[in-house]
Parts: sequence; structure tokens; C-alpha cells
Amino acid sequence: MDTLIGILLLAMFGIVAWCVASEGAMGAVYSFFCVLFGGLLAMNFFEVVAPRLEKISRGFAPFADFVALVGLFSLFVFLLRLGAEHWAPTQIELDSRLHEIIRWPWSLATGYLTMAILLTSLHTAPLPREFWGFQPEARNFFDIAAPDRQWLGFNQWVSEHVLWNGRIFDGPQAEVEGTRQTVWPSFPIRYATRRASYASGNKPKSAPPPTPLTPPGGEVPSSGGSF
Repeated sequence: MDTLIGILLLAMFGIVAWCVASEGAMGAVYSFFCVLFGGLLAMNFFEVVAPRLEKISRGFAPFADFVALVGLFSLFVFLLRLGAEHWAPTQIELDSRLHEIIRWPWSLATGYLTMAILLTSLHTAPLPREFWGFQPEARNFFDIAAPDRQWLGFNQWVSEHVLWNGRIFDGPQAEVEGTRQTVWPSFPIRYATRRASYASGNKPKSAPPPTPLTPPGGEVPSSGGSF
């Protein structure tokens, strides 16, 4: 059971990589960027959409975050890929060796990225705190890597640097004696707390908000809708 989540992730990685590779070199490149930007957009907006989904019915509320994240990701990837195919409807003819050199690395990267995003979505699912060998603090890909935390870290970096607009993706800011760290991301902790509450029968409507820490002379950036 401890390796079940790793086996599922490996299967997902392989299936996505194989399907993307079948689209050729340029298709693999398009797919990677569609998944990348689709994932960033979904992570940016799902915590805004989820409360609106909660209003559908009380029974649906525990699924709102998960459905919002996966639904937005699927929608954005579909729309971006549709736009890419409209922009470049034909394949660029490449030398066979160059075709393979481009096709497989981008296909594998797309498979890993998709796996990371969908693994991150499991944090928001109404499941127990630990399930199928999944642990929020662990490296869930056969104890080799933590694709979910890598994806969360990338979102954090993008919001702090590339698309900085005064707000960050996740975590309040505070200066703590003895460390240089000033931003304290809370995504895995908040959703682990939510899943633990759900498993105990409390069934919270949404993940608890991050603990408000006020930085000296600054405002606390909120998570969600940061880009």
C-alpha cells in the first residue's frame, strides 16, 4: 500500500508521456507549454472558484476545491491546446534524428509536469490525511522526488519573481529569529488539516485559511489569485 501512490504516479507519467510523444516533436512542445500555463492559471484561480461551487449544495462542498482545481486545469489546457492548433495547424518537417531529440524530452517533461499537478490536486481531495501511501510531508514518487512540492515551489517562485504584482501565491510573511526565511508557505499544511478534519467526520467546507502573520511594516499577502 505504501507504494500504491508511486505506482499510480508512474503509470500516469508513462501514459501522458507516451500519448504526447505520439503527437510528434512540435506537438510535444505545444503540449508542455499548454500544461504549464494551464496549471499556473488553475492554481491561481481555483481557490476563487471553489467557494462558488460550494454554494451548489452542502453535499458537494467537500469536493469544491478538488473539482475547481482539476476542472480549471482541464479547461485551460483544452483551450490553450485549441489555440495552439489554430495558430499552427500543420507540423514542421524535421530531420528524423532532430525529431526524436525534441519529441522525447518534451514528452517526458509534460508527463512529469502533469503528474505533479494532479498529485497536487490530491491535497485538496476530501480523503483522509494519508491514503494509498500518500503523505503530505513525504516524497510520494517512490521516495525519490516530491513532484507536488516541486510544483508548489514553482508557483511560489513565479508569484514572487516572474509575475510579481505585490501578492504571492501562498503563505504569509514574517521574520523569525534564527532564520533568513520570511515567507512561510502553508498549502500542504492547510489541506492536510482539512483532510484530517474530513476523515474525523467534521467535513469542513474549505481548507482553513493560512495563519495570519504580519511582517514588520508590511501587509500579509493572501493566497489565491496572486498572478
